[in-house]
Amino acid sequence: MEKKAAGRRGHDAPAAPQQPDGTAAAVSDQEIYDRIVTSIMEHRLPPGTKLGEDKLARIFGASRARVRQVLARLALERIVVLQPNRGAFVAEPTVDEAREVFEVRRPLEALVVRRIVARRDPALLARLREHVAAEEAARAARDRRAIIRLSGEYHVLLAELSGSTLAARLMHELASLTCLIIFLYDAPSVPACRDQEHAEITQALADGDEATAIRLMTEHLDHVEACLDLSRGAAQELDLEAALAG
Repeated sequence: MEKKAAGRRGHDAPAAPQQPDGTAAAVSDQEIYDRIVTSIMEHRLPPGTKLGEDKLARIFGASRARVRQVLARLALERIVVLQPNRGAFVAEPTVDEAREVFEVRRPLEALVVRRIVARRDPALLARLREHVAAEEAARAARDRRAIIRLSGEYHVLLAELSGSTLAARLMHELASLTCLIIFLYDAPSVPACRDQEHAEITQALADGDEATAIRLMTEHLDHVEACLDLSRGAAQELDLEAALAG
């Protein structure tokens, strides 16, 4: 379990992408969405961060209307909260919501495991092994942001490979919420979860051992939840432009 990463401060972050003539390059709505979600999953955007439309429009070189559409999409996924007369903020899951996320994830991830085992597709396992290798490389390089992001993306990838569009959509939302929960409630005094858990789950899937894979997945989620201190939580301010730097 990675500990909280403080937001980068300073003015060294790049501005919006530029075209050869010096004008702002076009950024798609999906790119804006992906940048915000990635920054959340890498713990660069803490819960409670204000996402001002004007500032985001300047950062991405996009209109306020397009930024507003992206924020509305994020709000539907509960990653962002829209407050009347105040604007958009990165969600701050409550303790009850944190517990609910893990309560929902356990049966959902068990379903994903069963579907992957039933598919018996070596290509799926190869993709999972590639992802686990990327996680191991990030740990070897001590790249905290990549470790955090890849850890969440492993579960999203599992859901995508299960063949269930609904499971993939739900897992994408839950993985992002889990990153926010970890940022808020990470307990520094609790031993970190084992690095090899994703590798062990992948091996059980490769073996076609559904029962073991579900047990390992449940234990993994238990370990993540056990690394949280659900009696506290605090947000922190940061440089929004630096946090969203690509």
